[in-house]
Amino acid sequence: MNKAARIISIGLIAAMSFMSGCAGIGPDTIARDRFDYTFAISDSWKSQMLLNIVKMRYGNAPIFLDVASVINQYSVEQEFGAGVGSEIYNRGEPSFIGPGVRAGGRYTDRPTITYSPIIGEKFAKSLMTPLPLYAVLNLVQSGYPIDMVFRFAVHSINGIQNRFGGLAIVHSADPEFYHLLEKLKNIQSTKAIGMQIKKLKDKEASVIILKGMVSPKTQEESQEVRKILGLEPQETEFEVVYNLVSRSDKEIAIITRSMLEILMDLGSLIEVPESHVATKRVNPTFKDEGVGRASVPPLMRVYSSPEKPADVFVSVRYRDHWFFIDDRDLPSKGVFSFLMFAFTLTETGRSREGAPIVTIPTNHGCT
Repeated sequence: MNKAARIISIGLIAAMSFMSGCAGIGPDTIARDRFDYTFAISDSWKSQMLLNIVKMRYGNAPIFLDVASVINQYSVEQEFGAGVGSEIYNRGEPSFIGPGVRAGGRYTDRPTITYSPIIGEKFAKSLMTPLPLYAVLNLVQSGYPIDMVFRFAVHSINGIQNRFGGLAIVHSADPEFYHLLEKLKNIQSTKAIGMQIKKLKDKEASVIILKGMVSPKTQEESQEVRKILGLEPQETEFEVVYNLVSRSDKEIAIITRSMLEILMDLGSLIEVPESHVATKRVNPTFKDEGVGRASVPPLMRVYSSPEKPADVFVSVRYRDHWFFIDDRDLPSKGVFSFLMFAFTLTETGRSREGAPIVTIPTNHGCT
């Protein structure tokens, strides 16, 4: 085999190897794309949530943009050529004979990301509608601490008010509220409280159950809960209704919060810069110490700094300052993650039809 033929053969083998290597591009992208997009969407969702909480603290309206879909397209273009060229001189004798091989390829990644703004009716249903009672109780039944869930999602229980740090109505919790939550948390830790959906008088109703066969200490705390809420001392099952006050001593009336109210209240906990307070750009941080009792720590801590912080769980830049949750603050991280999970509860069963769509194709190619 002459030199030209050998070079062409080598080129053909290389080209075939290149083409066979690209044949499996589809399956190979699944693991990479799924994890990469999961991390990207998760991080952007966290940043969007924190930014909206900060904006609401400063009196601005929240704007939410859902990632409705992600479609990724790949294309591979291959090119190969081989040949022999000659130049004729000196009475027809070839003075130069040279083989030529060329091969190339182009790999293109074209993701198309579809965004859906939460506006209009969808905004009203997702952000302004109070959380369903059954959803709040199911969170407790699933194992979330009852004191955290109620501080987060409940305005009042049988008329006993939770704190609220909204712009228009700012008030501390009633003296009995934190004491009630403390007792409920202790009872929950002994598995002596449960939630059920039962059929009562031809209708389905949410029911809180305070078990009777418990230790003396738990029984004492259960009786104290009944006393605070004005419940029948011997009853173990209490219907839960959406109302400010109960209609009988066998009923627990709960007013739940909407996501908008939850965001407003969490925003009131942000440690905003003193310079912004001094210049009337934002109200001072509202601190509810717990009337007549030991200091109650905030549900979530969000700090601010003029410099970009390190070691953060989530951070956003707003008005020349960084607002962030420390990655070492486990309680705040837990509440923030719970917030994002609770946000999905408002989307359950919601129709996505009729929402405006913004589609942005982005291209990235390499050779």
